[in-house]
Amino acid sequence: MMNLPKLISDLIAAQNNLDAVAYTACFSETAVVFDEGKTHTGRTAIQKWIEKSNKENQTVLRPVSYKEAENGAVLKAEISGTFPGSPAVLSFHMVYQEGLIKSLKING
Repeated sequence: MMNLPKLISDLIAAQNNLDAVAYTACFSETAVVFDEGKTHTGRTAIQKWIEKSNKENQTVLRPVSYKEAENGAVLKAEISGTFPGSPAVLSFHMVYQEGLIKSLKING
């Protein structure tokens, strides 16, 4: 198993349990998520987005690599679920603030 920071391990565990509440708890109050051309701002919007995504896609994450960056990190993960093109490897570009995710950008 890769050595990941607790925040990232928590995020992956929450995703793999399809637990939108635990997932959202990894984000700051005013966090922003960019995914599939859409922007979700704030915990409420992020929770709605991940609940909808979980219901539609049943996505499971398997970390491939993790690299610390200036004030955040990039997690590469294989995602699999009920979506077309599953499995796929995506990059999760994160910016941290006070131990939480302030910004998450997901791309292929």
